[in-house]
Amino acid sequence: MSETIDVVNPFSLERIGTAETSGWDQIDAMLDTAHGLFRNRDAWLPAYQRIEVLKKTARLMEDRFDELALLIASEGGKPLVDAKVEVKRAIDGVELCVHEIGQMAGTEIPMDLTEAGSGRIAFTQREPIGVVVAASAFNHPLNLIVHQVAPAVATGCPVIVKPAQDTPLSCQAFVAMLHEAGLPQDWCRDVVCSNAVAERMITDPRTGFFSFIGSARVGWMLRSKLAPGTRCALEHGGAAPVIVAEDAEIDAMIPLLAKGGFYHSGQVCVSVQRVFAPAAKAEEIAQKLAEAAQALKVGDATDPTVDCGPLIRPGEVDRVEDWVQEALDGGARLLAGGKRLGKTTYAPTVLLDPPAEARVSQQEIFGPVICVYSTGNIAQAIKTANSLPYAFQAAVFTQSLDTAMQAVRGLDATAVMVNDHTAFRVDWMPFAGRRQSGYNTGGIGYTMHDMTQDKMAVIRL
Repeated sequence: MSETIDVVNPFSLERIGTAETSGWDQIDAMLDTAHGLFRNRDAWLPAYQRIEVLKKTARLMEDRFDELALLIASEGGKPLVDAKVEVKRAIDGVELCVHEIGQMAGTEIPMDLTEAGSGRIAFTQREPIGVVVAASAFNHPLNLIVHQVAPAVATGCPVIVKPAQDTPLSCQAFVAMLHEAGLPQDWCRDVVCSNAVAERMITDPRTGFFSFIGSARVGWMLRSKLAPGTRCALEHGGAAPVIVAEDAEIDAMIPLLAKGGFYHSGQVCVSVQRVFAPAAKAEEIAQKLAEAAQALKVGDATDPTVDCGPLIRPGEVDRVEDWVQEALDGGARLLAGGKRLGKTTYAPTVLLDPPAEARVSQQEIFGPVICVYSTGNIAQAIKTANSLPYAFQAAVFTQSLDTAMQAVRGLDATAVMVNDHTAFRVDWMPFAGRRQSGYNTGGIGYTMHDMTQDKMAVIRL
């Protein structure tokens, strides 16, 4: 049975909208329709039609740029200046899908390499993989949806997307624009539903590809329950490490680390969390980070002067407060923050030398906290950085090419940024977690490849 849920501003906790939930009967019908569309090859949308839809969608997004940015800030708590960047990225992502449609080409397979294959020609084509079911996260409520839904539209896959229950409005706005741009409604549906109904949808045998962005605990659990044949991509989090060499330019590094750690109040899967610095410089680096943290304005994300918005729910403030207190009780030094500023906000925080066993050292905090650790040498820093079961993006700051390459080679990460923060990303690059941090590769072109499959034709002459 459908019911209506309130969507609130995570800073003020005031209602900003509502969303209607779907029960299994409704989703079952959507899955049946989507699966029918995929099975009827004569009804597949031709590439030119998909291109037209995506181009028009990008124009609609540009026309509603400010409206979308305010929606992101209002429901997700991302500061307005960063919400505008997200809208720009989302528009670019849609346009990138248009470009990638033209790259969805097969290859010729040489057949006469042996006598058995001679007298034949062969080539491959890319076909849609099936119904895409996507489950998304709250922290980039428009751009994550674009990364999961637009590639499905571009590859010709019917798609059903479940946004985070905290932030459904941006998703609904994007899907509505796809429909307005000419995409038949049954090819893309958004649903808000309970976790139990979502799990039933995700694990249904009609699901051809499952796209997930969220916690490792939930992602791996759902993967273990997928129907035989369902492919998937999982994007989880990490506890991103930064290696600081003796020759790093500290003053140039601090603004980058502060942005990477406190952007969206640390609610980013590759947020700067663990900074490993030479013992003689660790306190100086931590103190300068503390000064940067104290200069940030925390408040309502819809205020254009705010640098750091709220955490998504009051319970997350409680959790971050608990983790920081545990580190302080264990001997960490507090150089900035370390306190809640209200029911929904937590001060940007810098800790020096938290104990290795503390949760801030062992798990992803997903809050505005940067930890600085005193280390003896680069090799020790890399060893400690690699000691967790998570591996996503990492960084090194140095003026030495040898040191940079030592870190690039030694860090267990899918990407190592040299003289930049761990949260750097452009939407066409591969973006993925290793080990418990994820499975398969994100990035528009990579996702489109995952949502298609090869078919080979072998012609005997």
